[in-house]
Amino acid sequence: FKENRKDDIWLVDFYAPWCGHCKKLEPVWNEVGIEMRNMGSPVKVGKMDATSFSSIASEFGVRGYPTIKLLKGDLAYNYRGPRTKDDIVEFANRVAGPLIRPLPSQHMFEHVQKRHRVLFVYVGGESPLKEKYIEVASELIVYTYFFSASEDVLPEYVTLPELPAVMVFKDGTYFVYDEYEDGDLSSWINRERFQGYLNVDGFTLYELGDTGKLVAIAVIDDKNSSVEHTRLKSIIQEVARDYRDHFHRDFQFGHMDGNDYINSLLMDDLTIPTIVVLNTSNQQYFLPDRHIESTEDMVQFINNILDGTAEAQGGDGLLQRIKRIIYDAKSTIVSVFKSSPLLGCFLFGLPLGVISIMCYGICTADTDGEVFEHEGAKKESGDRELTDEGSEEEQEEEKNGKYTELSDGELKQKNIMEKKKD
Repeated sequence: FKENRKDDIWLVDFYAPWCGHCKKLEPVWNEVGIEMRNMGSPVKVGKMDATSFSSIASEFGVRGYPTIKLLKGDLAYNYRGPRTKDDIVEFANRVAGPLIRPLPSQHMFEHVQKRHRVLFVYVGGESPLKEKYIEVASELIVYTYFFSASEDVLPEYVTLPELPAVMVFKDGTYFVYDEYEDGDLSSWINRERFQGYLNVDGFTLYELGDTGKLVAIAVIDDKNSSVEHTRLKSIIQEVARDYRDHFHRDFQFGHMDGNDYINSLLMDDLTIPTIVVLNTSNQQYFLPDRHIESTEDMVQFINNILDGTAEAQGGDGLLQRIKRIIYDAKSTIVSVFKSSPLLGCFLFGLPLGVISIMCYGICTADTDGEVFEHEGAKKESGDRELTDEGSEEEQEEEKNGKYTELSDGELKQKNIMEKKKD
């Protein structure tokens, strides 16, 4: 494989035999191989035990399992999408094909536009912009398609201020790249590779973090058909559609089914349905200070965020990181006990039992020592009293005044004993 791989295009799953995610991917991967063979694709599908061939895995930068890579000549493209058959096959066909796909006719343009929800098109001849476009395409082909066309192939509703130009077609309209307003071409394409409105899940939210946009989400229950759930979803959709020219550079819109993922992200329990705006770059979030009743309320909320009057919560500061560690630890413990109570009792009960026994042993040892010391002190005190006070007979004689004559030394000794007694 190492000697001959550059002769073909390979789609490889680098796995570890002990990895649970790898075992879950295995039936999907078999379906991918069958699908690619049936459609006559030039891509060869294989898998490699990265633990047995660690040198090859290291050569391709494999750091986790499973890792899916498409190997094309000297290039290796990482797959970062959902692990489903259709998504993996679509990725392989996109990356294995031409970097820039020409659109020779209006019919072909319409056909491609129906198949792809988002597509980027370069219009014009040779130019520095085209060279930059090719460079960006070689980097971002893993995410989206790149095309080229002449001006007469474009739909009639398209107007271009100048040529050459780079455009993105999505959401039933188009946007033209402006270097002065949009900045670097690579950053602009990375921001615009998503539709304006999405059904957001955890993976999509992770991918949106690369765009630098704020994400406005209606958190709802898709199975709940009540008025409030459908109303908030409709408000987000209307803002994404009717105000795209105002907000598409800064905001991504969508809805999320359920609040479990959002709760773990915000470390709080959100009551659904609700609306939240996430800044995935620094883990900040914004919650409306009043109930969102209409599209106008949502637009006002967004404008408050843009002008800085809306209060940001969360973040990635030191206190938030400590809170995140505590929250993750608590969530892990709860999830372990929910999924397997016996395992949870064993994992957490055994260390606590050992610690309890150690503490009991230490406390018991200290108590015995104190009792022994107390008894020893008592015995010594009794001996001292007996020595100082003398026998009962001597004490009786002293009371009767029998000691009438004492030497100087005896008198001094008596005084010392009386002081000790006092």
